[in-house]
Amino acid sequence: MVQRTNLIEALDAIQPPPRPVDKPFRLPIQDVYTITGAGTVVVGRIETGVLKVGDRVVVMPPAKVGDVRSIETHHMKLEQAQPGDNVGINVRGIEKEDVKRGDVMGHLANPPTVAEEIVARLAVLWHPTAIGPGYTPVLHVHTATVPAQIIEIIARLDPRTGQTVEQKPQFIKQGDVAVVRLKPLKDVVVEKYSDFPGLVGSP
Repeated sequence: MVQRTNLIEALDAIQPPPRPVDKPFRLPIQDVYTITGAGTVVVGRIETGVLKVGDRVVVMPPAKVGDVRSIETHHMKLEQAQPGDNVGINVRGIEKEDVKRGDVMGHLANPPTVAEEIVARLAVLWHPTAIGPGYTPVLHVHTATVPAQIIEIIARLDPRTGQTVEQKPQFIKQGDVAVVRLKPLKDVVVEKYSDFPGLVGSP
């Protein structure tokens, strides 16, 4: 006999996925404020790792270092914050003009990676013309937006299986999936997807 359940029971039975607290701390910055009496407050959602009051942090790419004075979420003070928490972090030693949306905060002992080149799988959903090396799309990665030039089309893939169907094609077009090498034209933090899936984006 098939056991039936209603929608509310099914939703209640869903278990949240484990939080990646064992990975290095990463927080893509959504905004930065100067609060009277407090100083610089960085706002964002923690993607990985744990942040505690008193931690020494660094913001990349500008490589600005500071100390966590306090952590708040929805006007509640926290001693530590975990992945999924939307927080405001009061930081000593970093000024508002030093950092911006799109920068990434991490612990000084394990700083976020500024990418010189990116190898990415690209799906062309819509584009009016062929795309080849030299083309410069705008890359949206976590909270950052930067232009990135295609240096090389490494392979064209079968969209259904992911298998390589052509090595080093001269161009790709609408409907194609390809592995490409990109060079960001501005400094940006990009991490390996298998390590930090929350820090990826799309062109």
